[in-house]
Amino acid sequence: MTMATLEVQNLQTEFASRGGTVRAVNNVSFSVQPGQIMGLVGESGSGKSMTAYSIMGLIDSPGKVTAGKVLFKGEDLRSLSAEAMRQIRGNRIAMIFQDPMMTLNPVLRIDTQMMETIFAHQQVSREKAREMARAALVKVGIPSPDERLLAYPHQFSGGMRQRVAIAIALLNEPELIICDEPTTALDVTIQGQILYEMQKLCRESGTALIWITHDLSVVAGLADTVAVMYAGKIVESGSVQQVLEQAWHPYTHGLIASSPSRNLHGQSLRQIPGSTPSLLNLPQGCAFRLRCERATAVCEQDPVAENLPGHKVLCFHPMHAMAEVAHD
Repeated sequence: MTMATLEVQNLQTEFASRGGTVRAVNNVSFSVQPGQIMGLVGESGSGKSMTAYSIMGLIDSPGKVTAGKVLFKGEDLRSLSAEAMRQIRGNRIAMIFQDPMMTLNPVLRIDTQMMETIFAHQQVSREKAREMARAALVKVGIPSPDERLLAYPHQFSGGMRQRVAIAIALLNEPELIICDEPTTALDVTIQGQILYEMQKLCRESGTALIWITHDLSVVAGLADTVAVMYAGKIVESGSVQQVLEQAWHPYTHGLIASSPSRNLHGQSLRQIPGSTPSLLNLPQGCAFRLRCERATAVCEQDPVAENLPGHKVLCFHPMHAMAEVAHD
């Protein structure tokens, strides 16, 4: 067995507010192997981005990671100093944000920003750094790379800025990349190109990838494994084939059923009833029970994870159990 690139154990992140303590990430555990792509999916507010920021050490006050371990190549990132974490971040671990302006400095040329990223972690000549920057722009499909290196962020479209941000993340060939819905602003053809490059990178270099999204079709074509989040918890995880073809959790089943491709032309779009509860006022027991058709009195207790080979579900009434009853 090779060591996991990333292993998250019982991660918990809380925010203090006037209304009480918000547990944005609640006892989250998963692992990503070298060369593996994991999809992290769920509705807005489910805790996907907060999980990523917790891993990267980017939680600001009044937020705080209160429990758990984040093991990167066996080393707990939570035990590192700020300087040691800075050396890892952007070098061995990279993050691509949904908003490219979180990555790009509006007053610096693109070549300056890309070369500074290289110089921060590698000792190379300016000529070599410029060559690496140009190659990264080509990799993400940016035309006229020599001209674009001399431009400023405001001279790019939103989609082009996002491609530059992705190129910057790839510069130092990180061992782990965390992508927070980075292709949302891109058109379908460019999105397909970026996804292809990401898959190729993981296959050839052994880079581990976490792809955060609400788009199940992207996960189906990109990822090897998937974890489904709801109200700060992972409610189902397993291989993409297992989870998307044989969803066990009613929430996962609802996400899949509400996909437009699953509805016949002219039919009303199926949807999960209700809305995501406030993390300040979660229902007792299973957070999904007020929206779930299968909920019973037992769901007022905290559900216990059920584990089968490669597939895990946090539910008292998983879909496969109901199917087995019907079959009998």
